[in-house]
Amino acid sequence: MSGPLLEISRSAFRHNVTAVRRRLAPSELLLVMKDDAYGLGIDWAVAEASAVGVHWFGGYDIPTALRIRTLTDRRVYAWATSPRTEIAQAIAADVDLGVGSAAYLDDVIAEAEAAGARVRVHLKIDTGLHRNGFRPEQWHDAVCTARAAERRGSISISGVWSHLSEASDADDDASQRVFLDAVEQLVAAGGEPEVLHLTASAAAWWRPELRGSLSRVGAFCYGIRSADGPPLDSLRLIARLSAPVEEVAADAVRVGIGAFHGLPSILRGAEVATPGGSRRIIDIGGDALTVEPWEGASAGQRVVLFGPGTQGEPDATALAERVDTVGEEIITRLTPAVRRLVVD
Repeated sequence: MSGPLLEISRSAFRHNVTAVRRRLAPSELLLVMKDDAYGLGIDWAVAEASAVGVHWFGGYDIPTALRIRTLTDRRVYAWATSPRTEIAQAIAADVDLGVGSAAYLDDVIAEAEAAGARVRVHLKIDTGLHRNGFRPEQWHDAVCTARAAERRGSISISGVWSHLSEASDADDDASQRVFLDAVEQLVAAGGEPEVLHLTASAAAWWRPELRGSLSRVGAFCYGIRSADGPPLDSLRLIARLSAPVEEVAADAVRVGIGAFHGLPSILRGAEVATPGGSRRIIDIGGDALTVEPWEGASAGQRVVLFGPGTQGEPDATALAERVDTVGEEIITRLTPAVRRLVVD
């Protein structure tokens, strides 16, 4: 406990995942674990999620999906466009692949045929966000290519998916219409997708009519709310970041965490929780920050920079909102110099 510490709660994680699954039902949760489970650790989280009923895991890229695969025999999904060497590894590990371009579809089919394997693919229709995906005018050709490969036995079209912009309800409604039209075209061509997934965390939480049979949710399961978004009912941040008081002066208290640990130096002015109550950050240096003093401050006391809010501390998103970013960034940018401790 002598340096910066990120305490991560297994029980809070299980609670959040259970609450998310309950809210999404009958849509099934695909638990997103990109960026090492948002900087909180894949290795422990896979087992905990499996214990409370998660059957789908999303790794974003293939290396992350392969890491998840070593921990579970449940469905693992990777959707980042990847080089052929990684595609071959994913096929060998039975990883589902998201495919959103003709070139990537050709690569996946070629690698499957070279391996004599049948890979599950999820075709992505671009519904307006323009974050990868086949444009509507490209969809017919994509379906024809995929169905031909499916008939040859090299792929199985297991899903159709997309991303929403979440810019407005009207935009998302229009995106859903594009999505459902794409599904109809695939079915008319003889496709039988196992799952449909259009929504990620925010839309899946607040727009149930947009959910498909599968919903990709990451941040909310870890208790990270959307920037400028409302509280998430019973969900709480599963991590608490604290650091020790190193020096006490009349006008400031020095705390042992700084920019070299991953804190943005522009967080000056944010409030943190001290044993004397909420105090403002005066400055953030490389290896330490200074905060306003409190009565009885002494070396060795702990200052909490973010957490679930049970001790009056801000959550990670509250800090992120001060610097126009998201809560995920505040957590994932923490360096290995911050010790991680997984607790019950």
